[in-house]
Amino acid sequence: MNGAGIPGKLFTSIPSNRFRTNLYMKKLFLSAFLLACCLATIAQITPKPYGAIPSQRQLAWQETEMYCIIHFSVATYTDKEWGYGDEDPKIFDPKNFSALQILSAAKAGGFKGIVVVAKHHDGFCLWPTKTTEHNISQSRWRGGKGDLLKEYRLACNQLGMKMGVYCSPWDRNSPLYGKPEYVKDVYRKQLKELYTNYGPLFMSWHDGANGGDGYYGGTREVRKIDRSTYYGWDTTWAITRKMQPGACIFGDVGPDVRWVGNEEGHAGETYWATYTPHAPDEGKNPANGYVKDYEGTVGTRNGKYWMPAECDVPLRPGWFYHQSQDGQSKSVSTLVDLYYKSVGRGACLDLGLSPDKDGVLSNEDVNILTQFGRVIGQTFAVDLAKGATFKASNIRAGNITKFGPGHLTDNNRYTYWATDDEVTKPELIINLHNAKTFNVIRLRENTKLGQRIEGAAVDSWQNGQWKEIATVPSVGANRLIRLPQNITTAKLRLRITSSPVCIALSDFGLFKEPVHLIAPPISTDKSGK
Repeated sequence: MNGAGIPGKLFTSIPSNRFRTNLYMKKLFLSAFLLACCLATIAQITPKPYGAIPSQRQLAWQETEMYCIIHFSVATYTDKEWGYGDEDPKIFDPKNFSALQILSAAKAGGFKGIVVVAKHHDGFCLWPTKTTEHNISQSRWRGGKGDLLKEYRLACNQLGMKMGVYCSPWDRNSPLYGKPEYVKDVYRKQLKELYTNYGPLFMSWHDGANGGDGYYGGTREVRKIDRSTYYGWDTTWAITRKMQPGACIFGDVGPDVRWVGNEEGHAGETYWATYTPHAPDEGKNPANGYVKDYEGTVGTRNGKYWMPAECDVPLRPGWFYHQSQDGQSKSVSTLVDLYYKSVGRGACLDLGLSPDKDGVLSNEDVNILTQFGRVIGQTFAVDLAKGATFKASNIRAGNITKFGPGHLTDNNRYTYWATDDEVTKPELIINLHNAKTFNVIRLRENTKLGQRIEGAAVDSWQNGQWKEIATVPSVGANRLIRLPQNITTAKLRLRITSSPVCIALSDFGLFKEPVHLIAPPISTDKSGK
């Protein structure tokens, strides 16, 4: 027994506090070492990004897929597409304006957000701005106390939709337009008001129309500007980055989202999310560049910037409401066709909505949006590839858990099937176990690693042999292959036919349209926006 009355043998078997601390620290160090080794190993085997890659705000924009741009202002009452700038604010008086009605119709169509045209080229501001008297406070609506932007913001909050704003840089009303004071004391302050009072915003949208004839405070003259330098885009867009860091900036050439090169609502069959602008400074600053129509539609393979395309198109022939165009809205089948040629090619669809003079969408437009949303919703409600067994010709480092094809049906755009670096033309067998009937195939890449695949083909097992049913020249963030007829099979094969590097495929899905709609030829409205 020791002096404390504890048997000596028992006493010596109890570790000291220092011993226990040292043992704990050794275990902690060992755990940290093993974790570091594990992370280092994963880093070594994870595919390297290829080319330009998206920012987080661009990824969020891409996931939006469809949104609406809303044109509603004094031009609605003057029956014009572009107001001149001399309109009396008192003509703006929508008796039944309902942001909730407009947004509810958009949401029924499957659209996840709106871009509000807060100021068009006529300079009339739909919020009570401090920068000009040419604003909604001078109208009769709500007794001059209304704020259209606030009502849109509240409706977005209520319906869980994203909101963006468009404030025209060209202002045909302002007497300062064309002078440095306009950019500093009017335009930039207007952006600051919008960013401060109506966020959070997912987009800051900028039109390409700049300079020309206008009212300009009564001078009624033509004013020309150098669009590449006048607005000081580096300084102007720095305001966006600071005040709304989550907002993608749309312009003819980005910097975040580019114009697709047409107002017909479609991207190219071959579509690249990367782009190199044509500019006097050889593309060093996208703000000083311009887009060639065809190249905007297709993009630039291995372009300098990740700059995906927005496909903008009005539901009606014009961007603003015109009673003479009642009955001419795009049909459901036309919208479905545009969906596959925009969202289905890796771009986003921006559909123009135009409330009437009462401040609501027509019943015709509401019904079309509802039916369109129903078709798209029913088509993609059930992924027929879920439950399939996948057999890949190669899995990166043999790591099925991290890089196996099981990730192709997990509803995550950023988990993926990857191959070893030297394997750029892999094949994948999809065993559905039972015969399934489908007419839409979905492929997606993990674009956090860039746009990699340059060609793919899908084969169906028919009568004891493989039969090619589809090919695509690019994949990207989203590729929807809309087959001309139904296919029934229990087994498919995906072949990657061209890729400069190993693949990082995140999705393989099969779907069936409830009704196979064929769109009539599109008649394009060539009027300006």
